[in-house]
Amino acid sequence: MEIVTVLLLIILGIVLLLIEFLLIPGISIAGIGSFISFAAGVFFAFRFWGSMAGFATILAILIIVPLLLYYLFKSRAVKPMMLDAEISGKVKTVDEQKIAIGNVGLTIGRLAPTGKAKINGQTIEARSQGIFVDPNTKIKVLKIEGNTVIVEPINE
Repeated sequence: MEIVTVLLLIILGIVLLLIEFLLIPGISIAGIGSFISFAAGVFFAFRFWGSMAGFATILAILIIVPLLLYYLFKSRAVKPMMLDAEISGKVKTVDEQKIAIGNVGLTIGRLAPTGKAKINGQTIEARSQGIFVDPNTKIKVLKIEGNTVIVEPINE
């Protein structure tokens, strides 16, 4: 009867762990219940059969449960339930054919230090070099970094 108790506690722990992974992700009652069930199975193994069986139970749980989860998630049975999405979107970058270093433009809003500017008829994200630039100020392009243009105000 003791072996049935220990086995049922370990099986309950595995079932709760699967519920934790598949149905209720995050640290929830199922995950905590799984840990408690594994701990109770180990406790009863120590209590019923001594330290050798208790350590063997711990070792079996630490080896069998991760292997079972690994093979379960690699199998075809779980594939339909798993998220399999690819991100195909890209960040819009500045077209260096239309905007180049040295071009002159006008700020649309305040650059504090980031804001919108219009350069060569295109509205883009502009960033000053740590200073605040008021709206409708002439600016000059210093550098292009991805989707942001580094600018400085032109003093006239």
